[in-house]
Amino acid sequence: MILRILIYGFLAYLAIRFIFGFLIPVIRTTRQVRRQFEDARNRMQDQMQDTYSQSTPRQKSASPAATQGDYIDFEEIRE
Repeated sequence: MILRILIYGFLAYLAIRFIFGFLIPVIRTTRQVRRQFEDARNRMQDQMQDTYSQSTPRQKSASPAATQGDYIDFEEIRE
């Protein structure tokens, strides 16, 4: 009878130590890491939206050299 109570008490002690010493800290850490990843992702999306909204598409203007006819830029020459 006393041995059974001691065994149950010891098992309860181990269960409580497992729950409060391992399980709860792992759950808290997991939530914190998820929250940090979510915040980082949201910041990145905000930065990308700001970058795209601030930049305007560039339009190429015809340069005088391009309108002369035979002139080709050096970068465009291919063999």
